[in-house]
Amino acid sequence: MLDILFTVIGVVLVLKGADWLTDGSVSLARRFSISELVIGLTIVAFGTSLPEFIVSLMASLEGSAAMGIGNVVGSNLFNTLMIVGVTAAIAPIAIQQSTIRKDIPFSILASVVFAALALDRYFGSPDGGVSVLDRGDGIALLGFFGVFMAYSIGIAKMDDPADADTSSSARSFPLWKVILSIVLGLVCLIGGGQFFVQGASGIARSLGLSEAVIGLTLVAGGTSLPELATSVVAARKGQSGIAIGNVIGSNLFNIFWILGVCATIHPMSVNGITIVDFAMLFMSGVFFWFFAKTQHRILRWEGVVLVTLYIAYIVWLLGGF
Repeated sequence: MLDILFTVIGVVLVLKGADWLTDGSVSLARRFSISELVIGLTIVAFGTSLPEFIVSLMASLEGSAAMGIGNVVGSNLFNTLMIVGVTAAIAPIAIQQSTIRKDIPFSILASVVFAALALDRYFGSPDGGVSVLDRGDGIALLGFFGVFMAYSIGIAKMDDPADADTSSSARSFPLWKVILSIVLGLVCLIGGGQFFVQGASGIARSLGLSEAVIGLTLVAGGTSLPELATSVVAARKGQSGIAIGNVIGSNLFNIFWILGVCATIHPMSVNGITIVDFAMLFMSGVFFWFFAKTQHRILRWEGVVLVTLYIAYIVWLLGGF
């Protein structure tokens, strides 16, 4: 009963936090004439990626690196397939041309770089030895993170103030309320995500699921719950830039920042993460890009396809254990 209570509390906190964070972020974008996409790529993405950072860092320090890497892989798959899919199924998502040409391809590149660094020893060893993200790999990932941040700052400077959201649907707050709304939203998202992970993991253990399955599914889904709630709420409010920017930004933060920091602090073994998982990570980005490119929006049926792909992957994963 306590696990069920934690799960319910987690969902409530996450939903409320997403509402506050979205309102505060949109108001911040309006105040400083910054596009919603940039806010989503940076502030919102960083905040909603904090649960993944905490889980992966603690897992790495405690010698459970595979759990940390699995959390990132699972979270990125959840972001791209489930979050974009569910959000589009609720309300079709408009995609900017710059997102199709630059942001999504950069996210796909992140998956390729991640796989190349994580599997280099796998391909180089005649017996398919253990692959490791060492400190050199971590520094390389942090270098890519620096490029991403420079890019985000660059497009923020190039933003035309006329492109910023000035619609009456976006609520405008005094600056102190904007900051309070963002901080409270992040606190609720992170706290709610932790409650959800604890409660859902307890329920899973009581059902006899293994730690590996819990890590790759419930923990990844639970730490991605803030992104899901934020993107759905943003899309329903017509703030598609924040919804898409949150997903892409979170994926980039997960790979470049989280794994970069964790691997730099302590080398991470890639045990348990297969080539199939990395291939799925790459293909999810390709499907996202293809659907976005066709009509500059993700339609409802395309959202359903993305969700179906994620469910099929989870079924395969569970079957593998």
